Amino acid sequence: MTSALFVVSEEGYWGEECVEPLETLSDAGVEITVATPSGNPPVIDERSVDPEQVGEETAEHVREVHETDERLNDPIPTARADAEAYDAVVFPGGHGTEWDVNQDSDSRRLLRDSIEGDDGTALVVCHAVGILAFARDSHGAFLVNGRDVTGFPNEWEDDIVDENDCMPSGRKLPYWVEDEVKAAGGNWDAELEADTSVTVDGDLITARGPGSSSAAAETLLEELDD
Repeated sequence: MTSALFVVSEEGYWGEECVEPLETLSDAGVEITVATPSGNPPVIDERSVDPEQVGEETAEHVREVHETDERLNDPIPTARADAEAYDAVVFPGGHGTEWDVNQDSDSRRLLRDSIEGDDGTALVVCHAVGILAFARDSHGAFLVNGRDVTGFPNEWEDDIVDENDCMPSGRKLPYWVEDEVKAAGGNWDAELEADTSVTVDGDLITARGPGSSSAAAETLLEELDD
């Protein structure tokens, strides 16, 4: 059976970016395991279940899945996960990833092994694309160097943080994803004029943000079927 590992933030994942691929893959018969850096259940970004932000229908559905899905509520620690045991590793986004998943050495290992392995594929969404600014291959080079990628753009971030790079919660954003991924050698194009943005470069799939979650999930399924 085809299987996928979801690496989800305990600091605030964006609901749709996790739930959409989770359900799309599940409906296609993919067996899913969830991991978090510490092994505690992931924490949802409350803005992603705010009807004023995402609409009442999306907010209600995402919150229900977050609260009732057994896989989300019983994750394993990333330290115990092995990318070679899965056909794909999925990294949902959300600002919270900047503080935990992207900085987690085991999450980086899982990303590296899924891309460098013979059969693995990685899907990285939105702010989780920031992990590419820190993850290195087995030779010590940045994984993203020379790769085509998309992700959460500076233009959108500028609409969220204040002049001190602080979030609406008052927490300071540690880095801007676009800047760091470019600095690590990524060929960045968030396709701001397009409704969705999903980029495939070898075994690495990246997606821009919530509105690209469905397209990203479908793209991953297509790659798994090849």
